[in-house]
Amino acid sequence: MKNYDKCYIDGAWVKPASTTPFQLIDPATEEVFARVQLAGKAEVDQAVVAARRAFNAFSRTSKAQRLELLRAIVAKFQQREADVAAAITQEMGAPSGNKGMTGGAIDAFKQAIVTLGEYEFETRESGNLIRREPIGVCGLITAWNWPAQLIATKLSMAIAAGCTTIIKPSEFTPISAILITEILHEAGVPKGVVNLVIGDGPTVGNAISAHPDIDMVSFTGSTRAGTLVAQAAAPTVKRVSQELGGKSAHVILPDADLKAAAAWNVARAFHNTGQSCHAPTRVLVQESQRDEVVAHLVAESAKVRIGAPTDPGTTMGPVVNKAQFERVQRYIGIGLQEGATLACGGPGRPDGLERGYFVKPTVFADVTPHMTIAQEEIFGPVLSVITYKDLDEAVEIANGTVYGLGGYVYAGDLRKGYEIASRLRAGRVFLNGTASNPAAPMGGYKQSGNGREMGVFGLEEYLEVKAMIGFPEAAVKG
Repeated sequence: MKNYDKCYIDGAWVKPASTTPFQLIDPATEEVFARVQLAGKAEVDQAVVAARRAFNAFSRTSKAQRLELLRAIVAKFQQREADVAAAITQEMGAPSGNKGMTGGAIDAFKQAIVTLGEYEFETRESGNLIRREPIGVCGLITAWNWPAQLIATKLSMAIAAGCTTIIKPSEFTPISAILITEILHEAGVPKGVVNLVIGDGPTVGNAISAHPDIDMVSFTGSTRAGTLVAQAAAPTVKRVSQELGGKSAHVILPDADLKAAAAWNVARAFHNTGQSCHAPTRVLVQESQRDEVVAHLVAESAKVRIGAPTDPGTTMGPVVNKAQFERVQRYIGIGLQEGATLACGGPGRPDGLERGYFVKPTVFADVTPHMTIAQEEIFGPVLSVITYKDLDEAVEIANGTVYGLGGYVYAGDLRKGYEIASRLRAGRVFLNGTASNPAAPMGGYKQSGNGREMGVFGLEEYLEVKAMIGFPEAAVKG
């Protein structure tokens, strides 16, 4: 059994003072496959000292130097992509055929190269010189559901901006973070620019959030955990950027291709076993089309192949751990208790799978907007079909939760689709199954968070704005 007992601080692998072991369990077999040593506040303090010291030089590097570093990271990541993918398959059960887990991470670094290459850090506005400068030392706290991509999305823009970082991955998915850190080291990231501290949220996450020498925290996780991060950060008045929970609605307009809309909805919502805050888990259909859409959803759900994530033919693996399995099962039970119609799936494991945290692809029909399963984030392969009378009611239902992360519209009349999308209070809205891309800003309204990631807006999260008044061009170019 492998034992991962070190953090990465100031360019070296060091053992934490803490002696707190944490077992990693393969969600497909329920067997322990590795152990990690959880760090504590002392390691956060060490990492901050290293990052603060490194910031003095790294913040003054040129755009060309940071572009060269990002290109080196991409090259090294591509060489070791298979290693990172295999780690993710084992630690969280993502199917080996899901290349998006690592492809999305590499694409984040590639996008940072494009964004940085085009970005101007000094501009003129009404005669004033406006500079954008790296904000400082940044704490990057990531979730387990996209372990490589979440690190890459944050870290790529932090490096592009000239910031130094302390990364805290989820304790459930630390091995992929360790491998990514090895990649960064091999790519020549200067010591202290990136530090990896493995620990839990109440200890390491809180220490990062509250630390007076950390200038900014970027957090991805649940809304509940996000409020704790913000509370811990408040006394030091640091910037907090958060991507939190979601309960995204997919509004299927009456003139849409219903079969195509249902097929896309199942593919998108059950991708990563529904463990995505952007997942379109509320399916809104015109009441006269309820039966047809439900039939299509059931038919598409039957095509999902559930099994060992190492099997290339598997399209849906287990959820990440026992707690998540029990959470999803509890919500399925609530749906039944509150009177929703079970169209397919339901409680328990799929037939033939006696071990592992596998969940049946589940579709509920006749869900009303205020049912628990229509309001709360389940984070599993569970869909709620909700009917509407007209498009005004559809928009009202879509906007009727505390979340506002993603929105989806399927329409035949593209102008009508645009009108509905414009009324959705969500940070990202997709039309007719269009794929995501790393240039589009990502973030939420309401309790889905604040701040943005990806593209220009993602870069600017790591920058401060300075107005320099009275400085002529001659002085600047001097």
